[in-house]
Amino acid sequence: MNHKEPIWTKSFISLFFTNLSVFIVFYGLVSTLPLYAKDALSRTDEEAGLLMTIFLLSAIIVRPFTGKLLDLAGKRKMLWISLFFYLICTILYYFITPFEGLLALRFFQGVWFSIVTTAAGSLAADIVPVTRRGAGLGYFVMSTNLAVVIGPFVALFIIQSYSYDALFIMMSVLIIIGALVAVLIPDVKVEGAAVQSKLFTWNDLFEKKAMPIALLASLIAFSYASVLSYLSIYAQEKGLLPLASFFFVVFAAVMLISRPFTGKIFDEKGPAFILIPGFVLFFLGLLILAFMNSGGLFLLAGACVGLGYGALVPSLQTLAIQSTSHNRSGYATATFFTLFDTGLAIGSFVLGIVAVQLGYRNVYLLSSLLVLAVLAFYLVTVRKRRQA
Repeated sequence: MNHKEPIWTKSFISLFFTNLSVFIVFYGLVSTLPLYAKDALSRTDEEAGLLMTIFLLSAIIVRPFTGKLLDLAGKRKMLWISLFFYLICTILYYFITPFEGLLALRFFQGVWFSIVTTAAGSLAADIVPVTRRGAGLGYFVMSTNLAVVIGPFVALFIIQSYSYDALFIMMSVLIIIGALVAVLIPDVKVEGAAVQSKLFTWNDLFEKKAMPIALLASLIAFSYASVLSYLSIYAQEKGLLPLASFFFVVFAAVMLISRPFTGKIFDEKGPAFILIPGFVLFFLGLLILAFMNSGGLFLLAGACVGLGYGALVPSLQTLAIQSTSHNRSGYATATFFTLFDTGLAIGSFVLGIVAVQLGYRNVYLLSSLLVLAVLAFYLVTVRKRRQA
């Protein structure tokens, strides 16, 4: 009788919780810093959006070099180093109050965010069994999915019940816990890995085989920036700010419930069975956000966005990693996140301008139409491949 290779090993669980802590801080700050900039620092909506853009800009600049960096220095070693500096940056939010200093801090933290997330994603690809990579990486992305709800939920609760200083202290404690858990992650040796040259080439910056999938992911990220950067402000404008936390609860709950099924379907039936419904649900969620006028519709949008986004991102990430050889997983992961972060950064900036000029309803309408266009492109591509 054949037994499936286990996914939930001690190494995988340790990496899962380390990644969870990193993304709780990321999503917690993303959901509250725009409010912090507006309420505590008296800044405009465009300047509030700049906090997200500058963070992702640094991640985009550094990300292409991380694949080579992980090969030369070691994935586990770079995970530890980047966690340490990510922690230092989180602590500094408590002390830095000028807006310009906050922008500089966001830029510097983005550097270490890009390294720590690439290292974690690459280690996950090495740890999970190759035959169960779709399910394994899908489960790993659940750590990000959990952070989507825990981060904003906890962060919004703290700033409404206590203060922004209390928020920064709590975020720092979480990263300390994540760094301690990372000590349990072993060094993973990939069979067949070649000795790496210290010289940088184009292949060390991008994995070209992963580029087409990463480009699709960047367009999804552009649309997702509307939720990531502006949902709390939009909810405040609609008088639904107390429900913003529950939006993310619903968002994450549907992702977690669907994850065991989507990973299995991806491995057994193929990516199209996950991607096409994912595009449709993500489109519907953003469209509902554009025209919502009640708390019920707001939470329904959270369910649709959660199901769609939760199906799309881990599936696209898995396809990007599967597009190349096993020992190039770090480069494929870096390429995927480089373009994904690029989409988020451009989306945060462009949609911020749209919000100022046309209002937040048009932000979500534009985002939904982009997802629909990506779906159409994907269906045409799949049809051409089948005909070929």
